[in-house]
Amino acid sequence: MRIAQLLERQEPFLSLEFFPPKDRAHWPGFFDVVRQLKVMAPLFCSVTYGAGGGTQHNTLEIVTRMKQEYDVEPLAHLTCVGADQARLDAFLKGLMEAGVENVLALRGDPPRGETTFSPDSDEFCYGSDLVSYIQKKFPNLCVGVAGYPEKHPQANDLDEDVAHLARKVALGADFIITQLFFDNDLYFDFVNRARAAGIVAPIIPGVLPIQNLAALKRMLTFCSASVPKEYMHDLEQVDARYGDSGVRGLGLGYAKKQIADLLDRGAPGVHLYTLNKADTCLNIWQNFSHKFFLD
Repeated sequence: MRIAQLLERQEPFLSLEFFPPKDRAHWPGFFDVVRQLKVMAPLFCSVTYGAGGGTQHNTLEIVTRMKQEYDVEPLAHLTCVGADQARLDAFLKGLMEAGVENVLALRGDPPRGETTFSPDSDEFCYGSDLVSYIQKKFPNLCVGVAGYPEKHPQANDLDEDVAHLARKVALGADFIITQLFFDNDLYFDFVNRARAAGIVAPIIPGVLPIQNLAALKRMLTFCSASVPKEYMHDLEQVDARYGDSGVRGLGLGYAKKQIADLLDRGAPGVHLYTLNKADTCLNIWQNFSHKFFLD
């Protein structure tokens, strides 16, 4: 089912993001996490693929299995990395043949070890190019795009970034999922700026329960998100004393408070970056299951 239709229900919802393992030997464990988290009745589940598009074929197979074997609504990530018409057509036709109706169109991140993004073709340089292409050749697909509460790393300012977002929506994007953030005021300010720019598409906040401090710091280098100083100080203190277990506990508690505030202030739902950690996600869901729409 198209996510745009699911979002019309209006009730607060939870959606999930998964990171498929490159090694097929790890797939049984990955799908065990999917099975465990199905109890959360996520509105949809997005599936990424790695820098360079190296696991795009995995994404297609995984979203197909999610749809056909696990009965969850998948959202397949698609980036400009390595994109050309033949490759895009094969991927998008594969989705439609599998009954998958939703795509998240992204420019993509630079390959590991690089700091700048270099498009592989003049035709597909930005997420907006993918949105336009999908709407012209595969109009039955529902298209989501990314939003940046603290602006895209390459945008000069938030107003410029929101203008680019408005263009993607004008080209046919149906909904927006934000990059991770840790200050909810940033999200609500971003939503207000988007509405003032004429964007009416749903804007879903992305929340990351921090699991590992070193991994978080690596992530921050390419997503341009920030962590409140007091929170970062606490994370560093806990990491030094207790290691990953302490960071996970602190991250879980912070994520719960963040989600509670988002819902209380009127966010349509929450997109949870799972990091494929079933226990963390289930803990959060048990805390908020009474607030989320359950199918």
